Amino acid sequence: MAPHSVDEAQELVAGAHEIRALGTRHSFSGVADTRGTLLSTEHLDGIVGVGDATVTVEAGIRYGELAAALDGHGLALANLASLPHISVGGAIATSTHGSGVANGSLATAVRGLELIRADGSIVRLCRGDDDFDGAVVSLGALGVVARVELDVVPAFELRQSVFENLPWRHVEASLAGGYSVSLFTRWTGAAVDQVWVKTRDALGDAYFDASAATAPRHPLPGADPDNCTEQLGVPGRSSDRLPHFRLGFTPSSGEELQSEYVVAREHVAAAVAAVRRLAPLVAPLLHVSEIRTIAADGLWLSPFYERDSIAIHFTWKPFAAEVAGALPWVEKALAPFDPRPHWGKVFLAGPDYPQLAAFRSLRDRLDPHGKFRNAFVDALS
Repeated sequence: MAPHSVDEAQELVAGAHEIRALGTRHSFSGVADTRGTLLSTEHLDGIVGVGDATVTVEAGIRYGELAAALDGHGLALANLASLPHISVGGAIATSTHGSGVANGSLATAVRGLELIRADGSIVRLCRGDDDFDGAVVSLGALGVVARVELDVVPAFELRQSVFENLPWRHVEASLAGGYSVSLFTRWTGAAVDQVWVKTRDALGDAYFDASAATAPRHPLPGADPDNCTEQLGVPGRSSDRLPHFRLGFTPSSGEELQSEYVVAREHVAAAVAAVRRLAPLVAPLLHVSEIRTIAADGLWLSPFYERDSIAIHFTWKPFAAEVAGALPWVEKALAPFDPRPHWGKVFLAGPDYPQLAAFRSLRDRLDPHGKFRNAFVDALS
């Protein structure tokens, strides 16, 4: 079902026995699965209002479209994920993120949200309310997010530069060298394959002993970079530089699986070294890995709860059985660093988030009859 208005969505929720919201289908875990009705938010994609420092939107709007509209008001979002194709509601529900030592996940921009509850009524929660920190990253377990109020900032420009062959000894320092930094590796080489750096000021021909690329690059070595956002240090709107891929193109090279594990930033060198030791196992299964930084927040189910973090992301080839066989080794290697999985990616070990018990209580209070539960949510019990 794909309602065209919030009123219609309220009616559908009230009449359903079990129901889950569906965004832009970029989750690889079972977070959006349901035993009942799927409610697509694809038509709930309007901008409700724009203020001096906020914007209110329907939850199904995609970040790329929202960013373009904000630019017309001289405004911008402080950060964006690699893909501009994802929806606001889906991204915040799973704590999806971009990169940058000073940048929180996309969910940290949420100032308020409206939830459609099981009986079709709407409850509004605002930053500072008792339940707010538990309701933003909610996995869809508290209700259907109808509208979201987001913080915005004055429009700004960035440059995107790509550097190649970063020595591994510079990984930690390089991640703090720009407004947003991403490292791409297949773990097998003597150096990190690529460093994507987004900065306000121009960079030179080298970055921590990595050499500037002389032509546009794709994160996958040898892939056509036409789908990627502009590089080579050309200044442009932040919304055209923060994502790795353009809104108007298909970013994926084909079918894939994804996993991501988040550890405290203080463990970056040791965690990266631990995964490097697994290169013979993981490299044959990989398209590429990406390493990013995310600032700490106070959202209960955020992987970045109360700790500045790095995220180690794996884009796997579509070999489900082989990936399932490799994940226990990855999770064992990262276990000393208390890894937290990204909710929208494939993982095996049961997550042990500090505020899980508080979230269960909130879930049981807001959805006592389990209308929004599924097997993924049940596994949190």
